[in-house]
Amino acid sequence: MSQTARTRPDVALDDKLVADALELNIDIASAAADGVAKAVKAERERLWLIENAEAFAASNRYIAEHGLPLARYRQF
Repeated sequence: MSQTARTRPDVALDDKLVADALELNIDIASAAADGVAKAVKAERERLWLIENAEAFAASNRYIAEHGLPLARYRQF
């Protein structure tokens, strides 16, 4: 994670969850950062799939009509 640009958003956590994390010696800030990073990655992947859906459809149509371009060279 970049050390140059850190912000401190106001985040509310359930008291029981915080108590459990502290009891288990979990670094809450790192766990939160990891969770946000995973959410950002998942959202970027979802948006990429949406943005490229037509290309996937076109590729699938081509293969359905013409078969795999190098299918004759397959040895299995």
